[in-house]
Amino acid sequence: MPTRTAAAVAEVEEPQTTPGLQFNEPLSWRAGRSIPVADLLKRLNALSTEMQDMEQEENERDSFSKVAKELVSPNLLAHKDKGVKALTAACLVDILRLCAPDAPYTGQQLRDIFNMIIGQILPALADPTNAYNNQHLYVLSSLAQVKSIVLLADIPSADTLIKNVFAICFDVVSGSSKTSPGEEIQKNVEINMTQLLTCLVDESQTLPPEVVDIIVAQFLRTDPKALSGVGGKNKKNGVIDEKQSTLVLRQLPPAYNMAKYICNACPEKMARYFSQYFNDVVVDASNSLSQRHPGKSKKRHSDGLDDSGDENAGGPTEQDLKELSKVHGLLRELWRACPGVLQNVIPQLEAELSAENVQLRLLATETLGDIISGIGAAGLPPAPPMDPAAYPSNALSNPSENTISLNLLTKPSSPHPFPSSHPQAYSNFLGRRQDKSSLIRAAWTTGIGRILKTSAGGAGLSQQEEDRLISDISLMLGDADEKVRLAAVRVVASFSFRDVISKLGRPGGVTDSGSVLAVLAERIRDKKHSVREEAMTVLARIWGVGVGEISAENEQVTALLKGIPSKILDTYYTGDLEIMVLLDRVFYEQLLPLSYPPIKGKSSKLTNGNSQGAKESQGGMEKPGDPDLFRTERILLLLKDLDERARKVFYAIQSRQILLSKVMRAYLERCEDYNGGVMDDNESQIKEHLTRLIKTFAGLLPNSQQATSDLWKFAKMHDRRSYQLIRFCMAHESDYRTVFKAIKEFTKRIVDASASTSASNGLLDTLTPLLYRVSLIVYNKSHVPAIMEYSRTDAKSLASTAHEVLREISSRTPEVLKAHVQEICRTLQDEAPNAKKPNDAGAVDNLKACASFAAKYPTEIPQDRKFVQAMSSFALYGSPPEAAKYAVSVIWAATEKKESLARDLAQKCTKGFGFGDEGFLSRLATLSQLMLLAPNEIDDQSSDEILDIAIKQTLLQVREASKKPADDYEWSSPADVEVQAKCWALKILVNRIRSHTDAESLPDVAAPVYKLLSNVIEQQGEVSQTKNTPPTHKPRLRLLAARLYLKLCTSKSHDALLTPSAFNTLTTVAQDPVKQVRAGFLQRLKKYLSLQRLPQRFYTIPFLLAFEPSDALRTDTATWIKSRAAFFANTKPTSSSTRANIVLESVFARLLSVLSHHPDYADEAEDLIDFSRYIIFYLQNVATTDNVSLIYHIAQRVKQCRDAVSSTPAPDAPPTEADDRLYHLSDLAQVIIRKYEDMHNWTIQTLPGKIRLPTSIFSEIKSHTEAQRIAEHHYLPEGVEAGAEDVLKATLRASRAAQHGKKRKSEGGDVDGRETKKAKAKIPIRKAATTTSKVKKASTKAAKTPKPKKPKNDEEQGSAERRRSGRVKEVEKSYVERDSDEDDEEMETVGAVAAAADDAEDESADEEMDASVERKGPDVDDAQEEGASDEEQEAEERDAEEEPTPKTTPRTTPKTTPRGKRKSTVSPQAKAKAPAPTKARTTRSRAVAA
Repeated sequence: MPTRTAAAVAEVEEPQTTPGLQFNEPLSWRAGRSIPVADLLKRLNALSTEMQDMEQEENERDSFSKVAKELVSPNLLAHKDKGVKALTAACLVDILRLCAPDAPYTGQQLRDIFNMIIGQILPALADPTNAYNNQHLYVLSSLAQVKSIVLLADIPSADTLIKNVFAICFDVVSGSSKTSPGEEIQKNVEINMTQLLTCLVDESQTLPPEVVDIIVAQFLRTDPKALSGVGGKNKKNGVIDEKQSTLVLRQLPPAYNMAKYICNACPEKMARYFSQYFNDVVVDASNSLSQRHPGKSKKRHSDGLDDSGDENAGGPTEQDLKELSKVHGLLRELWRACPGVLQNVIPQLEAELSAENVQLRLLATETLGDIISGIGAAGLPPAPPMDPAAYPSNALSNPSENTISLNLLTKPSSPHPFPSSHPQAYSNFLGRRQDKSSLIRAAWTTGIGRILKTSAGGAGLSQQEEDRLISDISLMLGDADEKVRLAAVRVVASFSFRDVISKLGRPGGVTDSGSVLAVLAERIRDKKHSVREEAMTVLARIWGVGVGEISAENEQVTALLKGIPSKILDTYYTGDLEIMVLLDRVFYEQLLPLSYPPIKGKSSKLTNGNSQGAKESQGGMEKPGDPDLFRTERILLLLKDLDERARKVFYAIQSRQILLSKVMRAYLERCEDYNGGVMDDNESQIKEHLTRLIKTFAGLLPNSQQATSDLWKFAKMHDRRSYQLIRFCMAHESDYRTVFKAIKEFTKRIVDASASTSASNGLLDTLTPLLYRVSLIVYNKSHVPAIMEYSRTDAKSLASTAHEVLREISSRTPEVLKAHVQEICRTLQDEAPNAKKPNDAGAVDNLKACASFAAKYPTEIPQDRKFVQAMSSFALYGSPPEAAKYAVSVIWAATEKKESLARDLAQKCTKGFGFGDEGFLSRLATLSQLMLLAPNEIDDQSSDEILDIAIKQTLLQVREASKKPADDYEWSSPADVEVQAKCWALKILVNRIRSHTDAESLPDVAAPVYKLLSNVIEQQGEVSQTKNTPPTHKPRLRLLAARLYLKLCTSKSHDALLTPSAFNTLTTVAQDPVKQVRAGFLQRLKKYLSLQRLPQRFYTIPFLLAFEPSDALRTDTATWIKSRAAFFANTKPTSSSTRANIVLESVFARLLSVLSHHPDYADEAEDLIDFSRYIIFYLQNVATTDNVSLIYHIAQRVKQCRDAVSSTPAPDAPPTEADDRLYHLSDLAQVIIRKYEDMHNWTIQTLPGKIRLPTSIFSEIKSHTEAQRIAEHHYLPEGVEAGAEDVLKATLRASRAAQHGKKRKSEGGDVDGRETKKAKAKIPIRKAATTTSKVKKASTKAAKTPKPKKPKNDEEQGSAERRRSGRVKEVEKSYVERDSDEDDEEMETVGAVAAAADDAEDESADEEMDASVERKGPDVDDAQEEGASDEEQEAEERDAEEEPTPKTTPRTTPKTTPRGKRKSTVSPQAKAKAPAPTKARTTRSRAVAA
């Protein structure tokens, strides 16, 4: 029964038995009885196939025991056949799968299994073409998915195996395996390997350090430098082709992705490993440091700002720094890929920010900056293209900027916003702005620029954070260290144009104080050349790229950038030769690039799809493919937004071309005569002349010694083709294309010549700025048609600017108009006005151009009747009146029957003349010009009628009587019709005597006009006997009278008629209460003096600006005086006289004479101390160690003469009041000169002989006894010497303080970039009590009876207080680029240009050279000024100051007086003794009060 039961149970349970492995063939063998490979492969394949279909739970594990044991047989694991190994591995991974979790193997057996799999199977995956690739894939898949790989962690001492697994897997996916044929592996290999390695990391208790190194190395695969020596067979041995750097990478390297996945899958473990890895590298560097410097203190040293001393002396070795740099570069990539693994590293990196060693702090600062910016090991993407020569330059809509960051390796990317993830580290990073080391601050500046540019790696910045970073960049631009400032400038340069506008432009534009662009503009005057060069280039490039948006009238871009050209051109005034050369390069390479727009072929077609097509302009001026039109538009856009000072510089640069081209032609001629050093005749003369010319050019360049050597080298090259190319650049016949190609070819020839002789590029650096300066680039004939077109159509509101340029071209280079003069004449002919139809507003510019051209080329002007009638119509009806004047000039210069036409015009103008009639101003202008050009053609009757019209009907009539007080005096703009008519009337009278040729009758004819002009000046512009001239008329009439005096005195015969007394009256215009009058008068005065068209006595007038309330006018005048002094000092004296060298020194006697007759003069101590300011102003601008003895001698000589201005005294007459004034001023001058000499450590030498003083204002003292008495008598009241010394000390102190402040500002502010704020320097003001006591002492000891003091009423007292408040001013700080000695040296070289031109050209060229030697451009042409330019220039009537003159010695004149008040009028005694008293006015005080 039990048996049956057991059998029954067995029968019931038998169906539930777990099936086992059915394979039952042997797989192992004894030695010498091996199984054939084919049979073995067949059996292994059958076993593998069977086990692949089996599941773990469905089979009995014991059935695998026999097979499992046979599979680990050395016969199989070490079999030579790859197929056997592959199938064995496939079977083994199935055994591990089916027997999991307990592998049926010992530790040693597992080691053998994994040795075979890791050493043979996994590497074979690199070859997808392998016959057993499927088995290899199966092994990998099983290990990864079943996670059998974790058994590797259980094997004792398995670090080597684990390391090999990681190494082989990364090699396989990267294609660097030895078995790789270069073909791309399957994607599932990468996925399974990633899972396999992730599982291994996750299950391992610890990873070997080598494994961490391997994982780390994968993140460096994005660094091209790191991969330069590591590459697969398809990588050309790792050599990187730089030409392929712009190719877009579509995906990251597989090995990189594997490492990234592993780190993100196991962040906590990997964070620990990476922290240890980073710490080990830093510790190794620290240990290296401590071993080399065991006794070093760990206390941090204070290294100031220069990074020198102990802090760097004990730094890491070069190898240490290399390793540290590599690790820090790795951190950049780790943040992009897996920021979670850096959670323990960031605090370590933050600690490095406070490390003692500069290099460690530097690495930490750079690394954190790049981490925050999301910049990886591959670095930044290529900078966006910012080509100022590109066309069209629609920078904001440029699609190329959007494709720059498509490269996955270089595209900035930050997975998390660093400021919010690590706020403490971010805060400490921002604190590096105040690091003591300039290297750290420079690196920090670069870092914040990248953060701002990338928006923190794309994570985004809040508005507040962006504003903070923008403000920091602005501060760093003003840092005290040049390296930081340079880094900040380069940061701005790295921004795309769109970011410049949208980010950096947010605080404001270049004219908004404190903005990034404004501070960048300040850096163009930086003391360090490297900084200002980079800043000026960057600033100009920004404008050049944005000019398209400015042309399109983009309001935002225009507001931000329109001030850039003005800021750049304003550096011309510094006088620094390095800046001058830099300005030339920036002007012609960034602002107005020579290659703009790119010239394509002879047809000048620029249209190439959308890249070069012309846009539809607002004014309808569409000329597709016309490069001259595009270039002209750019020139006009630049000029349109220039301020007054920069506009003068722009025109001065063009005027300089005319001047230097003459010198260049002479230089080329002498080079040809020099013949490379081989000469037959006149060798010494040729060399001498060539030496002078080379010295001239070398004096215009910063390194004159190198320039001299290069110019001699060029002469010895004797390259005739280069000579011709330079002549092409200067020729008026050359169009722009010719000039551009000539410059390009010349540059290539010089480069090739330098390369053939193994010389440096110094020759090109020397010749390029000279070539820019002599080439006809802006005033090119190719631009004239476009300029004329803009002047007619007013496209883009450029008509007024086009007219202005056309005027300048006609004045400076009328030869350029030769090809277009017929078109100009036809235009004028069509626009001719009549009684009912006015002319076009731009016709006056065309008329001026035509008049200038006709003066030089009269035969080129049309002679037909219709054109002559058109000119006559302009003469009668032209508007504005200047159009009529120019029309008369054209008629007189170019028509055959000019005499009859002149008579006819005179009759038509006088017949039925009525004030206020249609065209009456034009008739007055025509009469004025006829009186100058054709006086002989006007009969007596017509002449009388003209005088009647000018005097009775116009000048003496007041049609709108003033209701204001008679002493009102104010400027208004524009001038009304009545004052314009009076101005033309004055010109008629003056032109009448200018054209008078009879020398005998000239004094009688001129006397009434001279008297009238003197009365107008003396009576503050009052011309009416009823004293009711409108207050707004008086300043204009006074200014015109003074200018007409200057014009008259340009003629020697007319100058002789200006008496010393009238001259003294004229000098008071320099102290007119209205600034426009003072500025306009001085501008014309300085122009004539620069042209040497006025006598030397007129140099007295500029020294009366000691009390000038306008800082700009006073400083510019002082600069002009210094430049003239340098010119005279450098001018060779003629054989007949040496007076040319002491012009300004001899003027000192005349200055004392003018001051003695000044309306403000009084003998009181207070007044004499005030007058010391004039003498100090003179000494500051003229005195040097070489001429101070001469000036002192002249001051002594004044005391040995008598005054001859008031009257000619009898030989034995006692000294007059005028003589006493001279002696007071002579003693005062001697005292001040002595004090000035002591303060400068100079020595006054005794001069042999005597200097002759002008006999027109001085007369000799005949009595020896009287002369002795005067010489021994001290005329100064007590207290004057001390007071004058106080004024002198305060003046010099303020000057030095101002210069110091300027230099500090040019170098940058404090460490934070802010300008150091100090109390402004003030000149001490003497207290009232002290002043009173000194005046009393002076009056008690004086020989004369004390002057009675009249009590001042309230009105007088108020007037005095207003004048005092106008004069007592604080000294303001401004830029100064160089000290006075350097500026003097620079200006001494300027005069050499005149000498060179004298050798090269005739006398007229010399005059033009002298006019421009201080880099000044006359506002009107010389010939036009004589014949056709007597009108008031509108630009001069505005708040004009002077033509641009580079600074020489910018000493700041003191802006306060040592006394607190001045008299409201001249003292009663002074009134009684003054030769020409004025009515209750004080010119100097009124000027200051105004």
